[in-house]
Amino acid sequence: MAKGNKSKTPANIIVQNKKARFEYFIEQEFEAGLALEGWEIKSLRQHKIQLNESYILLKNNEAWLFGALITPLISTSTHLIADPLRLRKLLMHRREIDRLIGAVDQKGLTLIPLNLHWARGKVKLSLALAKGKKLHDKRATEKDREWNRDKQRVMKLTR
Repeated sequence: MAKGNKSKTPANIIVQNKKARFEYFIEQEFEAGLALEGWEIKSLRQHKIQLNESYILLKNNEAWLFGALITPLISTSTHLIADPLRLRKLLMHRREIDRLIGAVDQKGLTLIPLNLHWARGKVKLSLALAKGKKLHDKRATEKDREWNRDKQRVMKLTR
Protein backbone atom coordinates (compact mmCIF):
# COMPACT_ATOMS: atom_id res chain seq x y z
CA MET A 1 0.00 0.00 0.00
CA ALA A 2 1.21 3.43 -0.87
CA LYS A 3 1.25 6.03 1.86
CA GLY A 4 -0.70 9.21 1.16
CA ASN A 5 0.43 12.76 1.44
CA LYS A 6 0.49 13.61 5.15
CA SER A 7 0.89 17.38 4.89
CA LYS A 8 -1.23 19.49 7.22
CA THR A 9 -2.20 22.00 4.53
CA PRO A 10 -5.22 21.35 2.34
CA ALA A 11 -4.67 20.60 -1.34
CA ASN A 12 -5.89 24.02 -2.52
CA ILE A 13 -3.42 26.01 -0.37
CA ILE A 14 -0.48 27.34 -2.39
CA VAL A 15 1.45 28.97 0.46
CA GLN A 16 0.77 30.01 4.06
CA ASN A 17 2.24 32.85 6.06
CA LYS A 18 2.98 30.88 9.22
CA LYS A 19 4.57 33.82 11.04
CA ALA A 20 1.37 35.87 10.75
CA ARG A 21 -0.60 34.06 13.46
CA PHE A 22 2.42 34.10 15.77
CA GLU A 23 3.25 37.78 15.28
CA TYR A 24 -0.30 39.23 15.20
CA PHE A 25 -3.75 38.95 16.80
CA ILE A 26 -6.14 38.31 13.90
CA GLU A 27 -9.19 40.59 14.17
CA GLN A 28 -11.02 39.89 10.90
CA GLU A 29 -10.30 37.92 7.73
CA PHE A 30 -11.04 38.86 4.13
CA GLU A 31 -10.55 37.21 0.74
CA ALA A 32 -9.35 39.00 -2.37
CA GLY A 33 -8.45 38.09 -5.91
CA LEU A 34 -5.08 38.95 -7.42
CA ALA A 35 -4.21 40.51 -10.76
CA LEU A 36 -1.39 38.25 -11.96
CA GLU A 37 0.55 37.67 -15.16
CA GLY A 38 0.91 34.34 -16.92
CA TRP A 39 4.42 33.56 -15.71
CA GLU A 40 3.28 34.20 -12.13
CA ILE A 41 0.49 31.62 -12.41
CA LYS A 42 2.98 29.06 -13.71
CA SER A 43 5.27 29.78 -10.77
CA LEU A 44 2.38 29.51 -8.31
CA ARG A 45 1.52 26.06 -9.66
CA GLN A 46 5.10 25.07 -8.71
CA HIS A 47 4.74 26.75 -5.26
CA LYS A 48 7.52 29.27 -6.00
CA ILE A 49 6.24 32.06 -3.74
CA GLN A 50 7.13 33.57 -0.37
CA LEU A 51 4.69 35.63 1.72
CA ASN A 52 6.81 35.98 4.87
CA GLU A 53 7.86 39.62 4.49
CA SER A 54 4.83 40.84 2.55
CA TYR A 55 2.04 43.18 3.58
CA ILE A 56 -0.89 45.06 2.03
CA LEU A 57 -0.67 48.73 1.02
CA LEU A 58 -3.81 50.87 0.74
CA LYS A 59 -3.48 53.93 -1.46
CA ASN A 60 -5.75 55.79 -3.88
CA ASN A 61 -8.69 53.59 -2.78
CA GLU A 62 -6.88 50.50 -4.05
CA ALA A 63 -5.24 47.59 -2.25
CA TRP A 64 -1.81 46.31 -3.31
CA LEU A 65 0.21 43.28 -2.24
CA PHE A 66 3.73 44.47 -1.48
CA GLY A 67 6.81 42.34 -0.86
CA ALA A 68 5.53 38.96 -2.06
CA LEU A 69 8.33 37.16 -3.87
CA ILE A 70 7.20 35.05 -6.83
CA THR A 71 10.27 33.38 -8.28
CA PRO A 72 10.07 33.08 -12.07
CA LEU A 73 10.57 29.65 -13.57
CA ILE A 74 13.55 29.01 -15.81
CA SER A 75 11.20 27.97 -18.59
CA THR A 76 9.30 31.28 -18.68
CA SER A 77 9.21 33.30 -21.82
CA THR A 78 12.43 35.02 -22.84
CA HIS A 79 10.76 38.04 -24.44
CA LEU A 80 9.49 39.51 -21.16
CA ILE A 81 11.30 40.69 -18.07
CA ALA A 82 9.90 39.08 -14.93
CA ASP A 83 9.95 41.27 -11.81
CA PRO A 84 9.61 38.91 -8.82
CA LEU A 85 8.84 41.68 -6.29
CA ARG A 86 6.42 43.84 -8.28
CA LEU A 87 3.29 45.35 -6.71
CA ARG A 88 0.25 43.15 -7.33
CA LYS A 89 -3.22 44.64 -7.28
CA LEU A 90 -5.83 43.05 -5.02
CA LEU A 91 -9.29 42.71 -6.51
CA MET A 92 -11.86 43.68 -3.89
CA HIS A 93 -15.18 45.52 -3.73
CA ARG A 94 -15.05 49.25 -3.02
CA ARG A 95 -17.03 48.85 0.23
CA GLU A 96 -14.52 46.29 1.52
CA ILE A 97 -11.58 48.54 0.68
CA ASP A 98 -13.28 51.50 2.37
CA ARG A 99 -13.90 49.40 5.49
CA LEU A 100 -10.24 48.35 5.52
CA ILE A 101 -9.01 51.91 5.08
CA GLY A 102 -11.18 53.05 8.01
CA ALA A 103 -9.95 50.25 10.27
CA VAL A 104 -6.30 50.83 9.43
CA ASP A 105 -6.54 54.61 9.90
CA GLN A 106 -8.73 54.76 13.03
CA LYS A 107 -7.92 51.64 15.02
CA GLY A 108 -4.23 51.37 14.13
CA LEU A 109 -4.57 47.88 12.70
CA THR A 110 -2.42 46.47 9.92
CA LEU A 111 -3.23 44.31 6.90
CA ILE A 112 -1.26 41.10 6.48
CA PRO A 113 -1.58 38.21 4.01
CA LEU A 114 -2.43 34.86 5.62
CA ASN A 115 -2.36 32.45 2.69
CA LEU A 116 -2.66 32.10 -1.05
CA HIS A 117 -5.03 29.43 -2.34
CA TRP A 118 -6.96 28.20 -5.36
CA ALA A 119 -10.72 28.82 -5.47
CA ARG A 120 -12.63 27.59 -8.53
CA GLY A 121 -9.54 27.84 -10.74
CA LYS A 122 -8.58 31.33 -9.60
CA VAL A 123 -5.90 32.47 -7.17
CA LYS A 124 -7.26 34.06 -3.99
CA LEU A 125 -5.44 35.76 -1.14
CA SER A 126 -6.70 35.49 2.42
CA LEU A 127 -5.79 38.66 4.25
CA ALA A 128 -6.46 39.79 7.78
CA LEU A 129 -6.88 42.92 9.81
CA ALA A 130 -4.43 42.32 12.60
CA LYS A 131 -2.95 43.90 15.68
CA GLY A 132 0.70 43.29 16.56
CA LYS A 133 1.53 41.13 19.57
CA LYS A 134 3.89 42.19 22.30
CA LEU A 135 6.75 39.94 23.44
CA HIS A 136 4.85 38.59 26.45
CA ASP A 137 1.89 37.68 24.19
CA LYS A 138 4.21 35.70 21.93
CA ARG A 139 5.61 33.86 24.94
CA ALA A 140 2.09 32.96 26.09
CA THR A 141 1.23 31.66 22.61
CA GLU A 142 4.36 29.51 22.58
CA LYS A 143 3.62 28.22 26.09
CA ASP A 144 0.06 27.24 25.09
CA ARG A 145 1.33 25.51 21.97
CA GLU A 146 3.86 23.48 23.94
CA TRP A 147 1.25 22.56 26.56
CA ASN A 148 -1.16 21.30 23.89
CA ARG A 149 1.64 19.31 22.28
CA ASP A 150 2.59 17.69 25.61
CA LYS A 151 -1.06 17.00 26.41
CA GLN A 152 -1.53 15.23 23.07
CA ARG A 153 1.64 13.22 23.67
CA VAL A 154 0.41 12.09 27.11
CA MET A 155 -3.04 11.21 25.75
CA LYS A 156 -1.42 9.15 23.01
CA LEU A 157 0.69 7.22 25.52
CA THR A 158 -2.26 6.42 27.80
CA ARG A 159 -4.29 4.79 25.04
